[in-house]
Amino acid sequence: MKEITESRRAADTFAYGRALGEKAAAGEIYTLVGELGVGKTVFTQGFAAGLGITEPVNSPTFTILQGYEEGRLPLYHFDVYRIGDVEEMEEIGYEDCFYGEGVCLIEWAELIREILPEGCIRITIEKDLSKGFDYRRITIER
Repeated sequence: MKEITESRRAADTFAYGRALGEKAAAGEIYTLVGELGVGKTVFTQGFAAGLGITEPVNSPTFTILQGYEEGRLPLYHFDVYRIGDVEEMEEIGYEDCFYGEGVCLIEWAELIREILPEGCIRITIEKDLSKGFDYRRITIER
């Protein structure tokens, strides 16, 4: 199933992420695909808010994984942009997150495609400058 929504400003991207976070279930893995600066972190901040997480959410670019436990479900936010190889994922214990009771959001997930379980929910965020600087098309494939 494919669902497409349009965002005309960052607040829309945040709100859409929040709506998904409100519906998220334990064990779900969401992959976030999109170029640098497209709004993956804004989407994740909204998703976290939908889970009831109030602490600041930032991209874990240099730590690979940031965990948030205060919401109705734990959120494991991965940014694998700087990962050298899949073995680094094993070192941080990704399986505990992927197969635990929380929800995973993985930025740049295409870099670790070989270890992603089947059934991941793929979110693609794309710019279209012909529709404005802040315009984003968000596609969800389940």
